[in-house]
Amino acid sequence: MRAFRRSVLVALAAVSLTILGSAAHAAATKSRATPALTDANIAAIVLAANTIDIDSAHVALDKSTNDAVKAFAQQMVTDHTSVNDKAKALAAKLSLTPQPNGTSRSLLSTSKAKRARMARLTGAAFDKAYLDNEITYHQAVIDMLNKKLVPGAKNAELKDLLTSVQPAFDAHLQHAKETRAALKE
Repeated sequence: MRAFRRSVLVALAAVSLTILGSAAHAAATKSRATPALTDANIAAIVLAANTIDIDSAHVALDKSTNDAVKAFAQQMVTDHTSVNDKAKALAAKLSLTPQPNGTSRSLLSTSKAKRARMARLTGAAFDKAYLDNEITYHQAVIDMLNKKLVPGAKNAELKDLLTSVQPAFDAHLQHAKETRAALKE
C-alpha cells in the first residue's frame, strides 16, 4: 500500500510535468532558454497536477450518470488525494516549500478552462469528453515524468518517489482507455 501511494505521488508529478511540457515548450520558444526546475517547482507542479485531476473527477461525479465513469472518477479522487497528501508530507519532511511557477499556474488555468467547457456537456457527450481528457492528461503526465520531472529532481527521495509512481499513472491511463472504449458511440 505504501509503495502504491508513493507511486501515485510520483505519477501525479509526472502528469503535471507532462502538461508542463506544453507550457515549458511555449516558454522556451519565447525565451530560447528553459530554466531548470527546482525541487520546489516540481513539488508545486505535482500538487497542481493532482488538484487538476481531483477537480475534473468531481465534475464527472456530479455530471455523469454512467456507473463506470463515476467509478473511474471516484478512483481519481481517491488516488490523487492520497498523492497530494503524500506530496505534502514529503515536502514537510524535506522542509521544502512548493514554489508556484509559470508551469504550475499555467496547468491550473488551462485545466480550469477545459473543465468549464466539459461542464457544459451532458450525457454521453460529457462522459466521452471527460475520458478523452483523462487519457490525454495521463499520457502527458507520463511523458513529462520521464522527460522532465525525474531528470529534473535533485533530491534522491523525490526522484525515487517520482520513479515509483509510474505504474499508477500507467494503470490510470489504461483504466481510462478501457472505460472510454466501453462507452457506446
